[in-house]
Order: sequence, then structure tokens, then C-alpha cells
Amino acid sequence: MSRILSAIVVFLFTALAAGAQAAEGDREIFPALGAPQSARLVIHAATDLEAMRPLVRDFQETAPGIAVELRDFVTNDLFADVANACATGRDSADIILSSSVDQLVRLANDGCAVPHRSAETARVPEWANWRDEVYGFTFEPVVFVYDKRTVPPQDRPMSHEALVDLLRRKPADYRGRIGTYDISASGIGYLLAFYDSRQASTTYGRLIESVSRVEPVIRCCNGEVLDALASGRIRIAYNVLGSYAYAAMRANPNLGIIVPRDYALILSRGAMIPSTARNSDLGRRFLDYLLSPRSRALALRSSFFFSEDASLPKGVEGPEDLMESGIGRPIRIGPALLAAQDQLQRRNFIHDWRRLIDIEPAP
Repeated sequence: MSRILSAIVVFLFTALAAGAQAAEGDREIFPALGAPQSARLVIHAATDLEAMRPLVRDFQETAPGIAVELRDFVTNDLFADVANACATGRDSADIILSSSVDQLVRLANDGCAVPHRSAETARVPEWANWRDEVYGFTFEPVVFVYDKRTVPPQDRPMSHEALVDLLRRKPADYRGRIGTYDISASGIGYLLAFYDSRQASTTYGRLIESVSRVEPVIRCCNGEVLDALASGRIRIAYNVLGSYAYAAMRANPNLGIIVPRDYALILSRGAMIPSTARNSDLGRRFLDYLLSPRSRALALRSSFFFSEDASLPKGVEGPEDLMESGIGRPIRIGPALLAAQDQLQRRNFIHDWRRLIDIEPAP
């Protein structure tokens, strides 16, 4: 009897998870080009749909007859969906893309990924490859974004220390005008805060204290933080991914971007072929495309805008020798990321952050 009951519970959990997947993900279909449809590539992603569209369309130019289904998730929902598919054996996407690479490393560590090796993967830097199962395919510094109309030149923080100093000197000017992630709702927000605390623990503590005193505006994700900035609700946003920030600046010339000069975290969005992929060969083909020189050149022009091998985009303030100077600090894709996913550590870190920011701790 207990076995029957367990089977029913698993069935119901799977059905509910599948239903949540359909409700949570915004789906976009790209019809096949150049030939009648012969196959469909399914991508589940927690990334910027606007940035992915030109890459998907260009991939289709190289793959006649391949239609693409792209479903967009927030990071935590994507992680839960892939983990559920792995646990139950349910078919999943052919490739997973996520800015929360710590979550992908955890999934791979739990046996939810399959390795892929090719001429394209061989060119990936060591820091952006873990076990040939999780690959980084972008190069994105974490930046400050500010409103040029309301932040005078002398207030523009060129480092984390400068931001601390600004908020201590002028708390009234920036009360309710500083924006960042809610790290309890955003996987990427949590990851960046976690790594900030490891880069310079003293600076991080002072920064959180200074931010908390000016009643920050907390939002779930990059897009909402940047929307608050564009609308004039806030004046400075920190810990924003460079690609989102640059796309927003191109659309709104009132925004400015600073790559901090003391240190700048570098995130590489991750790609993984899940063990339950319906068509893993198509997933591998798209992964090779993402890592190819063709894709990287297009991404630099139209999608993610930053590159390890290129200077900072026009209009971005910051060090030109980002990597050579040691200011750029890549978040290495590897087992160290598992520390960020330790449940007790994660719960305590978020609890302390919410207490310091003066948000009611979650139960």
C-alpha cells in the first residue's frame, strides 16, 4: 500500500511541476529556416530573451530545417524544473542556459548533466568549464548603473569603496534612491552577493551597512532594477550584469555605466546538456554554436556586448585592462560554487542579508 501511495505522490508532484513549468515560462517559437522543419531544438533559459533572439536566428541560418522553442524562466524556477525532471526521468529541454551557474554546477554534481567535448569546447577558458558538463558562454562584468540627470559627476562611484563613502556623506540625497536585487528571490542576485562577500569581506560589510541606512529599493531581477532607474525611482543601481546594463544604456542615453576599479566580478552564463534531454544531439549542436567565434562576434555586437578579448564598449567607464590588471575577477565555474549552494549556508547568508537591509526575515 505504501508503494502505491508513494507512486501517487510522485505522479502528482511531477504533474504539478510540469504545470508550473508551462505557467512560469514565456515561450517563443522560431520557425525553421531554409528547409521544411526536420527537428525542433528546445531551450530552457534563465537569461535575456532579447539578447538570445539574434543568436537563435543566426544559429538557424547554420542549421536549415531546425525550429527552435525557447522558454524563459527565472533562475530558481529553472533550477527546480531541471532538478524535478532529473529526479523523475521526465523529458526536459535539449539544453539549459542560466546566469546562475552555481545552480548548474549543483545540477551537474547531482548527475543531471551529460558531458560534451568538441573543437569548440576545447577553446573555452579553464575557469569557464567544469568537467565538460557546464560551460560559460558569455563574459559579463558586474557593474554600477547611474542616472546622469540626478547623479552629478563628483558623486559617481568608481569603486565599491567610493559607493560606501558616497552613501555615508550624502545619505539624505540617496535615501530610497539606491537599487539592487532581492537575493532571496533571485538566484543570480544571491550568487553575486555571496561572491562580493568573499572578494572583500570588510568592504562588503560596510557597503551593506551603508545601503541599509538609505532605505534601498529592492527588486527581483536586473530588468526591474533597471526599470526603476530609467523611471527616475532610483539614481544608482549596483550589482547589475553588464549586458543588461549596456542594452538599457543603448535604449536610454540618460543612463551611465561604471565597471568598478577596485574589483569587478565577471560572470559567464552557463550552458548544460541535461541528462533527460529529449534530443541531446541538437543541444550539443547549439552549445557548439554558442561557443563558436561566429556566435561570440555576434554577441559582442548585438547581445552581451562585453568580451575578454575586446575593450570595454563605447561609453562604459572603467579600466581598459580589466583582466590583465587583476581587477576583473571571474566567478570560476567549478566545485567552489557548491559552497554557494549549501542549503544551511545559503539560508544563513540570506537571513543575515535581510536583517542587515532591514527586511523582515523569511520564516
